[in-house]
Amino acid sequence: MGARGGSGLYVGRRAAALVAAVLLALLAALLALAALYGRCRGEEAPPAPPKSPDGAAGGAGVPGGPPGVPSWRRLPRHLLPLHYDLELWPRVRPGQAGPFSFVGQVNITVRCRQDTRAAVLHSAGLRIRGAAVRGPLPEPGDAVWGSLPNPGVVVEVPELQEAAGEVAVLELRGRLQAGRRYVLQLGFQGRLEEDLDGLFLTRYTDQGRSSMLIASQLEPTYARTVYPCFDEPAMKATFNIRIIHDPSYVALSNMPAIDTSEMKDENGSLWTVTTFKTSLKMSTYITAFVICDFDYVTRTERGNEIRIWARKEAIKNGYVDYALNITGPIFSFLEDLLNISYPLPKTDLVALPDFGAGAMENWGLMTFQESSLMYLPSDKFTSRKAMIAIIVSHELGHQWFGNLVTMKWWNDLWLNEGLASYFEYLGATFVEPRLSLDKIFYDHVVQPVLREDNEVGVRSLSQNEDKIKGSFSLISLFDSITYNKGASITWMLSGFLTEKLFIKALNLYLKEFSFSNANQDDLWTHIQMVVDAQDEVHLPASVKKIMDSWTCQNGFPVLTLNITTGTISQEQFLNKKNENTSTDSYNNTWIVPISWMRNGSSQPLIWLDKSSKFFPEMQVSESEYDWILLNVNLSGYYRVNYDQLNLKRLVHLLENDPKAIPAVSRFQLLDDVFALTQFGYIQIETALELTKYLAREDELFIWNVVLLNLVPENLESTLKNYEVYPLLKKYLLKRMLPIYHYYAGFIRQNVDALEHDYFAKVYLEKLFATACWLGLQDCLDLSYELYTKWMDNPQYKIPFLIRRTVSCYGVALGSDKEWNFAWEMYNHTDSTKEDKDILLSAMSCAKESWLLHRYLQYGLSDTLFSSNCTSIIISYVVTKDIGHRIAWDFVTENWPLLNERYGKELLHDVLKVMGRFVNTDVQIQELQVFYNTTLEEDERVTATLLLEFAKVENVERRQLLTKVADWLHKNVDD
Repeated sequence: MGARGGSGLYVGRRAAALVAAVLLALLAALLALAALYGRCRGEEAPPAPPKSPDGAAGGAGVPGGPPGVPSWRRLPRHLLPLHYDLELWPRVRPGQAGPFSFVGQVNITVRCRQDTRAAVLHSAGLRIRGAAVRGPLPEPGDAVWGSLPNPGVVVEVPELQEAAGEVAVLELRGRLQAGRRYVLQLGFQGRLEEDLDGLFLTRYTDQGRSSMLIASQLEPTYARTVYPCFDEPAMKATFNIRIIHDPSYVALSNMPAIDTSEMKDENGSLWTVTTFKTSLKMSTYITAFVICDFDYVTRTERGNEIRIWARKEAIKNGYVDYALNITGPIFSFLEDLLNISYPLPKTDLVALPDFGAGAMENWGLMTFQESSLMYLPSDKFTSRKAMIAIIVSHELGHQWFGNLVTMKWWNDLWLNEGLASYFEYLGATFVEPRLSLDKIFYDHVVQPVLREDNEVGVRSLSQNEDKIKGSFSLISLFDSITYNKGASITWMLSGFLTEKLFIKALNLYLKEFSFSNANQDDLWTHIQMVVDAQDEVHLPASVKKIMDSWTCQNGFPVLTLNITTGTISQEQFLNKKNENTSTDSYNNTWIVPISWMRNGSSQPLIWLDKSSKFFPEMQVSESEYDWILLNVNLSGYYRVNYDQLNLKRLVHLLENDPKAIPAVSRFQLLDDVFALTQFGYIQIETALELTKYLAREDELFIWNVVLLNLVPENLESTLKNYEVYPLLKKYLLKRMLPIYHYYAGFIRQNVDALEHDYFAKVYLEKLFATACWLGLQDCLDLSYELYTKWMDNPQYKIPFLIRRTVSCYGVALGSDKEWNFAWEMYNHTDSTKEDKDILLSAMSCAKESWLLHRYLQYGLSDTLFSSNCTSIIISYVVTKDIGHRIAWDFVTENWPLLNERYGKELLHDVLKVMGRFVNTDVQIQELQVFYNTTLEEDERVTATLLLEFAKVENVERRQLLTKVADWLHKNVDD
């Protein structure tokens, strides 16, 4: 499944920690215990529940429920599914008004593993009717005289109960016998909602006509909301699927359609019946259904028919052509790399106008949000093409990692998502060779998760099975730890094994567990087999011991190098500023592969397998040209802290020959040093020393990590209130000019040349926005020049790479004429959603107070804006230099009207933003008074805690900025 994004209130780490402690004390305690005791243990299949005297399953049950229903929502193992015959009939006609429902019938062939008087399976939100059990079925080799009899109903179902834990229990009058096969027959009915989970309906517009479609999203546990089933990843089976639908629609499922016929309902109305080929053995969560009136484009790759389905308008305009052109080559690339052929005869990719998961890897029927699959001509200067390549590669990687071989239980979800996230970058850079694999991987995967995986409560990558309980726990696993950390430790593993050995091991693993399930120990075992069969790579411990240290512990280490003594020590990377955090409370030790470089020459890999270790080769001479760099190209999942002597030599090296350090290592060096500053390991002055060389830095992704730390967006207006601003302006502009002028030249003369510069598409806006914010006259002139050009000719398009910055400063440098033009363009019917957002932001950049007052008043109008724009307008205005006070006064003066019209939703949106931009204790006091008069008591408690910590953070910020200002005073002219 595609990674799910998230957003929320920004608060400092310490503020967030206290609020969590107050509001979620019990959960925090449980998390702490999990971190303390949560080492991986050998995993086993869940034990069969103990027998009661009558042969029914006994043991722990849901209170008040029938015996045999496990309280942890796992099914007992006395019945294992072999095959499903599934019929789905959504009762939907084009143009029909709701409510909508679907009906169906499922016959599940099961193998009875132990005698039982109850059949327990998953069902959630379904009305089950007509339940029956037939059998036992004859086995191959049974002596049968004459024609094969149709097994009658041999076991009556006097009662069907829907118990807690999303299970249905068929209580039987007779006994099912161990070793025999039976068929569970269940009719069912469910509601068809527009909630994007389970089987859902969604509405959209195509060629000016309102339409609707039906699609499914069953991961992790929504299959049970569509049909009664054994909804666990290890309970795989084959499927015969039949879909009844309106004749104007086409039905799609995992396998190719093999027959279409007609039938009439009870009213004599005609329906189409589409029957699909028997599926491969697979888990319930990757069964899939789409019923639509889309068109498609197609091509065949090595016998695999690939079709991409989308709205007719999108197909006609060629919006999915790019996705079609890359899907086949990525399939072939993965087949060749893994040396295992794709086992299905067809693959459908469907672009859904509305889809909550982003993308889903269903075997043979992958579903995508439109934006994840469509490339428009207007996207030329966006990162959309690269993102499509990455997302498509991710879902194709799942065809092997997740579909062919599936994790036994959700605690090892990273075997699906982490490995697919690793291969997504290999596949994307194969079809888009201009992308730099290492740069984009570290920038998009490793660095972001290092920023998150450093708090006490963060979970480990893999946990014991019994820690993962219920639907809520499962959904929470789809996070950056599973995706990004999983991909990062996979990258590290491939690095120290060599790609050749790693791919060879994966080939063994995939072949061994094809159409079956595995846990991470199975992967370690097969890697160990490959390691044991060769003599080139030598490891300091077993693969399991090495890798469990990364997957079974939360967080990651920071390595500290002393080049005088030649020692490297490790500890868990945690916030040293938090007095309640002890970095050795878990006694964590990782087995760390260390790639390193000395004086520009790569050195043999070394291993740190204890808390501290002496490496004689790490001792250096007195020469300032004798330096060491660890974790070259960020090949390991950890941070590095150097002693002052080595840092001084690295600063000298960067100033004289920055290219002596690889680009990714320069990125890592700067990212590490700012993180170490933030977490209290080193002083801010040390980090600033490393920025002196930046006039010679020509990599945008490196500049981006610097600017994110020195000019964070949420502090831009704050920084202008301090003495540090003019010093920072002089210091940064002196170093930014070379890279700024390089890209400004392209903007002025040949912007088309940047079409294939991925990092320009992603980060040039931040560079230009900072240059204009710092008052660089050329940036301001260029912005006003391009904005005026747009005003003179509305058909002209400001280069998308810097459109937001140009629009903002075009309005800021103008008067009401420029503002009114932005307003006019916002109200153009052909403005895209992205264009509208850019203009909403730009109109908040006005420097005349009356324009901002008028803009906020516009925000109150139901006719000028939709209600969801009101909080967006306030949030944009409040972040601007002169806008903060104006927005604050507007909210307090108009609060009764805002509260009456928009309620708590607007309140929460506004307070999120207000809380981020309080700069003084007086402003905090004003907020407190406002909270006291507007919030309910429970909300006041939370808000007050946040404000108390805002006071602390204000003090810390002032102290930090004083240090920065002092350092800049001494170094601004260097």
